[in-house]
Amino acid sequence: MGLLGKLRKARSGVLRGAAGADESHLRDWTRAHQGVEAFVEPRTTVTETTMLLVAKEGEWTRRRISGPAAARKLARSLAIPVYDVQLVGYPQRMRDHDSRERILRERARRRDL
Repeated sequence: MGLLGKLRKARSGVLRGAAGADESHLRDWTRAHQGVEAFVEPRTTVTETTMLLVAKEGEWTRRRISGPAAARKLARSLAIPVYDVQLVGYPQRMRDHDSRERILRERARRRDL
């Protein structure tokens, strides 16, 4: 589907929901990282509800999930805490990780010039 088709689909209210691959990714990522916490992000006009996983060191990943109840159920099955991002916000360690990564990318870019 081309860009215009995707835009028409988004405008028509048709949202792309979670797929089995999304849940599989979340499960695999949780197993590969330590100290993972889940943050449920609300549905938007473009995507369904998403689940953000943040590890102890601030690494993170995000995937679609079919709804808040499904996110809580998945978090329970993974034995990780789950929070509503609208109530608690994003963890500082995630922002710190992103800042460190930005600095490292900039240093690498300068080195390559």
